[in-house]
Amino acid sequence: MREVAAAISPRLAEAALAAVVDDRLVDLSTPLAADARVRLVTDKSPEALGLTRHSTAHLMAAAVTALFPGAQCGIGPAIDEGFFYDFVVSRPFVPEDLEAIEAKMRELATADLPYQRQSWPREEALAYFAQRGEPLKVQLIQEKTAGQSHVSCYAIKDRDTFVDFCVGPHVPSSGKLKAFKLLSTSNAYWKGDASSTPMQRIYGTAFLSEKDLKAHLKQVEEAKARDHRRVGRETGLFTFHPWAPGAAFWLGKGTTLYNTLANYMREVLFPAGYVEVKTPLIFNKALWERSGHWKHYRQNMFLVESEGETMSLKPMNCPGHFLTFASEMRSYRDLPIRFHEQTPLHRNEASGVLSGLTRVRQFSQDDAHCFVRPDQIGEEVERLIRLVQRVYGDFGLPFSAKLSTRPDEFLGDVATWDHAETELKTALEHAGMAYTVNEKDGAFYGPKIDFDVTDAIGRKWQCATIQLDYQQPENFDLKYIGADNTEHRPVVIHRAIFGSFERFIALLIEHYAGAFPLWLAPLQVRVLPIADRHAGYGRTVVARLAAAGLRAELDERQEKIGYKIREAQLQKIPYMLVIGDREADDGTVAVRTRAGGDQGAQAVDAFVVAALEEVQTRRAGSPTVGATLAAAQSR
Repeated sequence: MREVAAAISPRLAEAALAAVVDDRLVDLSTPLAADARVRLVTDKSPEALGLTRHSTAHLMAAAVTALFPGAQCGIGPAIDEGFFYDFVVSRPFVPEDLEAIEAKMRELATADLPYQRQSWPREEALAYFAQRGEPLKVQLIQEKTAGQSHVSCYAIKDRDTFVDFCVGPHVPSSGKLKAFKLLSTSNAYWKGDASSTPMQRIYGTAFLSEKDLKAHLKQVEEAKARDHRRVGRETGLFTFHPWAPGAAFWLGKGTTLYNTLANYMREVLFPAGYVEVKTPLIFNKALWERSGHWKHYRQNMFLVESEGETMSLKPMNCPGHFLTFASEMRSYRDLPIRFHEQTPLHRNEASGVLSGLTRVRQFSQDDAHCFVRPDQIGEEVERLIRLVQRVYGDFGLPFSAKLSTRPDEFLGDVATWDHAETELKTALEHAGMAYTVNEKDGAFYGPKIDFDVTDAIGRKWQCATIQLDYQQPENFDLKYIGADNTEHRPVVIHRAIFGSFERFIALLIEHYAGAFPLWLAPLQVRVLPIADRHAGYGRTVVARLAAAGLRAELDERQEKIGYKIREAQLQKIPYMLVIGDREADDGTVAVRTRAGGDQGAQAVDAFVVAALEEVQTRRAGSPTVGATLAAAQSR
């Protein structure tokens, strides 16, 4: 490949990082043995970032083994935000270790050492890594190269500097790696199995330019400041306890926020023809055998024994909705039937992956299943897309769509899949929704549309999903009587918009940095009397706000008004109403916002009118209070 690049131009040969030969990514040392379609990969190519990150992971491993003789290497893949590498070492890594490792990486990068792909006889590779005291590499080679005579290894400069069992590809030399940063360490286990070898994981990131790296590191710092675990604790939304791992304790404010979201979703769905149902939390294993979850998902289910029967807490609502649909005879005139449910679900996630609200064991979803005739698919999916557009619009969340098509392993026939994919594409186009196509990424039972939400600092969160399912109606023998008076199979559309309430709340906390818009804020208004003598008037104001449906409280503590204001701002309360002698005499309040400061004195009724308008319009951004209140007073 190097010769191909050089034949085109010396500049391209210098810029090339790898090549794509007949859709396969290879390094530049790969010989071109026959005619093929060739595309050279530079830092402008979509493959460049992942390639750079994988190579940087190897560079980090070379630095670790140089600084920590005897360290065993595990795996070191590129990931969405950078890369990681797992090691077996004699003690946990500390921050000073990361500094030393990164310095060594820069030394190796400056030396511009070649990355060399080497094909070793399999037995030689097994003996080499065994002699080096790396049983994990031996295990990987045994598992991944059974039946092969040779295995692929990559050295940085030579075997003595660093060598790893890896299929690659990698950049030509370490000098191509210039913009990287080590971020953190954590405990890990070989293959993620807590009963296996304990390891230390180092996370890092790499980019193609220092500018991109600095922008990412700035985003990381901003993400730390917005971390929902910290903000949620500081603003009194939720807590956790080791006796209930993976399950949130929703405090008063958090419960209010949770219920606000739940009721909002009901307000959106009921006019759209949804029926809310509640299905059991525990089902006999026979249900899960019918659905296929017992075979494919049992390790993630919480099992319960009762009177000799094996039961399970439900990890999803779908099978319960199928039984609900099948509980009575349905006519083609009844369809679409749309079931919505918010009951708790339980999934037995490994303790090592639990993380705040984003990875939990107990959660609820804004879950729904739409049972439709085949001829209704397009119209129903378009309705769902418009529902997604409305909901995310109310939260001020930009989003994008991905259409995932038939995978290599699928159920059903190709014609049905082609029809379903066409219906989804047409619905996206009719809804004016731009989308990208994820080829072969659909579920085995049907194609799907996934929606990624982008938060305030540019991170993407996969939330809404719309999935077509032809398989489960067969499994559960679902049917309706058609216009021809014979039985037909419905198609099921699985859909969620928030996803799980827990994860969506985590997203919202981090998107708004805890400063929710007025309609979402658990506490919308705090009334702040300057002195004890103003408390009586303060109670009157709170009563007026509560009667109007606003969530308000009185701060009667004997503290200075400046302290009360600062604390309300730290709690990210949208409005503070300060009352002193003048306000008590005039029947007004001095309005302050958490971001805009003093907005001046206003009549209580005028404030109520403006605040209610803000709630009703569900403004996502910071309120322009002065203009809103002035408009209300002029009415």
